[in-house]
Amino acid sequence: MKSLYLLIDLFSVAVPFAFSFHPKIQFYKTLKAAFLSHIIVGVLFLVWDSIFTAHGIWGFNEKYITGIYIFNLPIEEVLFFICIPYACLFTYYCLLLFYGWDLKTKTTNAIVAMLSILFLVIGIIFLNQYYTSCTFISTAFILSFMQFVLRVNWIGKLLRIYPILLIPFIIVNGILTGTGLDEPVVWYNDSRNLGIRLLTIPIEDVVYGFEMILLTIFFYAFYVKKLKLVSKTSV
Repeated sequence: MKSLYLLIDLFSVAVPFAFSFHPKIQFYKTLKAAFLSHIIVGVLFLVWDSIFTAHGIWGFNEKYITGIYIFNLPIEEVLFFICIPYACLFTYYCLLLFYGWDLKTKTTNAIVAMLSILFLVIGIIFLNQYYTSCTFISTAFILSFMQFVLRVNWIGKLLRIYPILLIPFIIVNGILTGTGLDEPVVWYNDSRNLGIRLLTIPIEDVVYGFEMILLTIFFYAFYVKKLKLVSKTSV
C-alpha cells in the first residue's frame, strides 16, 4: 500500500512513453519540447501545491506514499506533475495526429468567452474557498489571454479533446481521491472548495486539470517551434 501513489504515477506514464517511439507516432522527436514544458508547468504547479499543502487545503495519506519528501511534498506528488502531463500531452498529440479534431474559430471564441466569464464569476462568488477561487480565476484569465490576446490556434482542438482526456483523468484521480479505497490517497479540506464531487473527485480538479494541460500545450508548442523540432502534427 505504501507504493500505491508511486505505482499510479508509473502506470500512467508507462504506456504513453513506450508508444512515443512507435513509427506511426514518433512523439519522441519532440521529447525535448515536452520535457521543457513539464519542467516549467511542474514548477508552477508544485509551488501552488506546496502552499496549499502547508495551509491544509489538501494533504496526503501516509498509508499510500513511500515517505520520501521534497520540501513538504511527497516524491509521488512531484512525479505526478511529470507523469500525468506527459500522458495527457501524448494522448492529445495522438488524437490530433489520427483524427485532426478542431472547432471553428467563432465556435471556439464563443466557448472560451462563456467559460472564462463562468469561471471568473464562480471564482469571485466563492472567493473564500481558496481552491475554488484560485483555480477558476486563474484558468479564466489564462484561457482568455491565450485565445484573445496571444491568439494561439489550438484552443479549439483542446476543447474537443479534453472531454476524452477526462476518461483516464477520472480513473486516476478517482483512485487518488478514494474510489475503491478505504481512505483517499489525497485528501481535500471541503471548507476550501465547493464540496461538489464527481464520484470522489472535487469538481475543482476538472478545471485544475484543464489549466495544467492548457499551460503544458502552450509551452510544448512554443518549444517545438523555437527548437525547430520535427512533429507529425501541428499542435
